[in-house]
Amino acid sequence: MLTGLARWGCNPLAETGRSKLQNQRAVLNQQILKAVRMRAGAENLLRATTNNKVREQVLLELSFVNSDLQILKEELEGLNISVEVYQNTEETFSIPLVPLGLKETKEVDFTLPLKDFILEHYSEDSSEYEDEIADLMDLRQACRTPSRDDAGIEMLISYFLQLGYVENRFFPPTRHMGVLFTWYDSFTGVPVCQQNLLLEKASILFNIGALYTQIGTRCNRQTQAGLENAVDAFQRAAGVLSYLKETFTHTPSYDMSPAMLNVLVKMMLAQAQECVFEQIGLPGIRNEFFTLAKMTQEVAKVGEVYMLVNTAMNQEPVKENIPYSWSKLAQIKSDHYKALAHYFIATILCDHELQSGDDEDEQEKALSQLYDYMPEGLMVLTVLKDKVQRKQLGKAHLRKAIVYHEEALRVCGLCKKLRNIDVLQEVLTAAHKRSLLKYAQQETEDDFLSLIQAPDILPKTEHKIETIAPQFSKVKVKDFFHRLGPLTVFSAKQRWTAPRTIRIHHKAGELGFSLKGGSPVQIYCLDPACSAASMGLKEGDYIISVGGMDCKWLEVNEVLGKFSSVGEQPIEIEVISCQDTAASMHSKSATYSVGMQKTYSLICLAMDEDKIDQTKKAPLKLPFLSWGTKNRQKAASTLCLPSAVAGSSRTKKKLSPFTLLNTESSLY
Repeated sequence: MLTGLARWGCNPLAETGRSKLQNQRAVLNQQILKAVRMRAGAENLLRATTNNKVREQVLLELSFVNSDLQILKEELEGLNISVEVYQNTEETFSIPLVPLGLKETKEVDFTLPLKDFILEHYSEDSSEYEDEIADLMDLRQACRTPSRDDAGIEMLISYFLQLGYVENRFFPPTRHMGVLFTWYDSFTGVPVCQQNLLLEKASILFNIGALYTQIGTRCNRQTQAGLENAVDAFQRAAGVLSYLKETFTHTPSYDMSPAMLNVLVKMMLAQAQECVFEQIGLPGIRNEFFTLAKMTQEVAKVGEVYMLVNTAMNQEPVKENIPYSWSKLAQIKSDHYKALAHYFIATILCDHELQSGDDEDEQEKALSQLYDYMPEGLMVLTVLKDKVQRKQLGKAHLRKAIVYHEEALRVCGLCKKLRNIDVLQEVLTAAHKRSLLKYAQQETEDDFLSLIQAPDILPKTEHKIETIAPQFSKVKVKDFFHRLGPLTVFSAKQRWTAPRTIRIHHKAGELGFSLKGGSPVQIYCLDPACSAASMGLKEGDYIISVGGMDCKWLEVNEVLGKFSSVGEQPIEIEVISCQDTAASMHSKSATYSVGMQKTYSLICLAMDEDKIDQTKKAPLKLPFLSWGTKNRQKAASTLCLPSAVAGSSRTKKKLSPFTLLNTESSLY
């Protein structure tokens, strides 16, 4: 269990760079919410009116609102590329790494829904569980501002595991609990609301992965220990995001869609691979044949994985929502590290002529492993022995390195956000100048006669980067609502009769029944003629208290000990009978095949939470298809928001994603 300051998270009012960034993100989310509401009203008015003048005014207003939404989205993208805030405070000369921002959420009040459920379902005094409910709400509030360290990770995992207990105890599959969860998309700022606890669990998992990325970017990349920690953090981030993708397959938020998560996993593994290369080169790269050959393939591997990341980022539907600057940064890193690979192999060819004491076979083998093919007319052994061919091939690699360097600088200059990152410009410029200097040092009189094109370099690494699956079992948590009884019996899926009081008269140690099972114990082999049976005791009843003492967690021997302690005096016990749990599903519950309720996002935000008439009878429920289904109507939106098509109604009209549904199963 987390105690002390770790349970409270970071101070949200602290004037740190990260807290300012998260506060700006929260403000932008509210502005996006306001704009979405305005657009919802305008779209509904446009569908309802037949007046041409009104339609013209509404269309004009929609164009303004959509422009505002696009500007807000660009501002949010600017926050996502504010990588300097998350980097280590030590002065470094390394290309910045990209962290994920935490998803923002609104406060949730569990008090009334849980207290009502405890009274109704568990037949207990709900006022006795106010402290437990308060602890749950405090933990959730603390998870909104976790610290960027292992304690923050542990707190988020603790809440995620606690949600598993809460789900089993308070969220039956047959109805909604009336607890509304609101989370904002990390990339678009678009809010998603559901009465589904799975949205809460998925969002917490996303934040666990995001926090790992922030820890990774904060590590000191000038030390071996710092780079090892960074590699570990990015691998764990990839593991959590991969687990999220595989476990929650119908998440309603774009930042948690399978396609987006797949890209994020690739990006985290690429950053881990980049840190591995930095780790190898941290002691310094010796200008030695075999060392340079090894570094050539290692850095080529980094360039390859970033190329794959850039390709994935430019595929639909990810391209529309991934920050543009992230895609460009992946392209820049791919070009930069490919250029370094060509620079290293050029250094091998230009600086290391084959000497009489060198191992000719080993050098031939090492050089041949760098290429998939050799330029026409060249052989590896011939290149090693012929000074002219070595120079020509080395200069060809330098030319290709310079081309890659110039492309990286060009792309960086075209992106406004990246252009303002000084350390990125410095690293790219220094590498470019180094290649130019190396090229200038070579003889140039035969440049016009040389037609050799540098072949591509085969990427290879001795340090395979893989995802590290989340290890939830290492975090020990205690069920806040432990007093309700063992979860295997006392869960939201089970239903029982109200507790019955039975007065037991036993003589000579004879109770008239036996006990079996673990906690809680059950009545077994009941004698129909005994006094307890005549008072209503039934076979299979669970004993929940003996003599006024709770015994839900007691074993058979402990319960028998309580009977023995009173001798032959009468004693009262409380029992419950399990009812049939195969109740039919709620008629208004829409679920996926994996058990996750369908998405009701955005529409609910146009309704006032505090002014809903709960007593008003709802009309017939319309089926509402969420994002991810095949049958959908694309909304006119700059943010590519989830869309839906309403089911059949008396008017046979299609509803937009912002049509207000006043039904019992809608989220507000």
